[in-house]
Amino acid sequence: MSTKKLWGGRFQEQAAEWVDQFGASISFDQLMADEDIEGSLAHVKMLGHTKILPMADVDQIVAGLNGLRDDLHAGKLHFTVENEDIHMNIEALLTDRIGPVAGKLHTARSRNDQVATDFHLYLKNRLPQVIDEITTLQKTLVAMAEKNIETIMPGYTHLQHAQPISYGHYLMAYYQMLKRDKERFEFNMKHTDILPLGAAALAGTTFPIDREYTAKELGFGQVYPNSLDAVSDRDFALEFLSNSSILMMHLSRFCEEISMWVSHEFKYLELSDAYTTGSSIMPQKKNPDMAELIRGKSGRVYGHLIGLLSTMKSLPLAYNKDLQEDKEGTFDTVKTLLPSLKVFNGMLKTAKPNVERMKQATENDFSNATELADYLATKGIPFREAHGIVGKLVLKGIETHQNLQDMSLEELQAASPKIEEDVYHDLKSEVAVERRHSLGGTGFDQVRLQIKNAKQELGE
Repeated sequence: MSTKKLWGGRFQEQAAEWVDQFGASISFDQLMADEDIEGSLAHVKMLGHTKILPMADVDQIVAGLNGLRDDLHAGKLHFTVENEDIHMNIEALLTDRIGPVAGKLHTARSRNDQVATDFHLYLKNRLPQVIDEITTLQKTLVAMAEKNIETIMPGYTHLQHAQPISYGHYLMAYYQMLKRDKERFEFNMKHTDILPLGAAALAGTTFPIDREYTAKELGFGQVYPNSLDAVSDRDFALEFLSNSSILMMHLSRFCEEISMWVSHEFKYLELSDAYTTGSSIMPQKKNPDMAELIRGKSGRVYGHLIGLLSTMKSLPLAYNKDLQEDKEGTFDTVKTLLPSLKVFNGMLKTAKPNVERMKQATENDFSNATELADYLATKGIPFREAHGIVGKLVLKGIETHQNLQDMSLEELQAASPKIEEDVYHDLKSEVAVERRHSLGGTGFDQVRLQIKNAKQELGE
């Protein structure tokens, strides 16, 4: 393959090999080889459509590009650092294949709008995959929630027992987070679906190109209306990294809880052997390594977001070589995000809740204290006063090693004569959960409503 610099006409000296290696991006941007060929095919067809190139040249270039694509899919293309990036490598390979006519492909095009187009196409092709994986995980959450509507567990604030809740309600909280994640990625598609090609280096071109034709060929809904913005915009990549960071944060929070729930102290969940590992020295260990890895990888994705924000913050218009740094972090985020969603889904789908242990944890604490305060409020006692009465009963329970439901009626009535025998019904954890009928609450009917709405959203 030719390695003569395609832009080297005005240069008298050659760069040292290590300088070439430092400036080259082929080690990572070869991931966009398919997109580069796809963009070139659309561009040359447009050149033929507008009669900028004769159809004989167009047909020859199209045949050559299709041959390169076949070789790419067969693993037969080899790229070189000397040709710097995927764009120059493809052009050099095309030149070797069809001769000097390959040089006409770059008519009315710059690497600036070419790389921006490839990058848009790369994300445009992968955003639907991310959305599909999120949807799959949402479906798993809904299915598990439906099986656990009446499974009782402690709800926490400050990692302290707060009030009993439905495990199904807990799972549906993460469904809602993922719903917002999906909406963000769907909006991200709107800004990714804008074609830069035709902006050339920064100012457009004197050739009578048809950008709408190219957009239609590539399946873009819009074209950039400003050539400066077209070659320098990386908002769509920043949005992707930001959305990915928020999604990974949600997965990481869930993984943190899973890591706690499977511990000896909690024993709320049992993970499948397929998603855990053992210890090289401690035979009894069953470690939630997949949850920990996903939790750890969230920091990796955050780093890529901060990296690109830092790269972009001082860039003057329009294209600058700094923008070569936009891809590795994005590629790595895709490579991190998709497996994380897939592994998390499998891990969650095969996890078994310890129903008895969860419920027991709500009966050996004071998480029903709010029930007693609400009970007193329904008897006409101002809630603040009721709060104080129950607080003293809790203190007494701590001192005497009694839960509220274990105290005698006489002991309870000593705190307030308004308390009657029916209080013991209200202090049951399952009753405390079931009675919370407010919209969005943990009451069983409300959880069923959440699940019903989720199924409609998922088209189930």
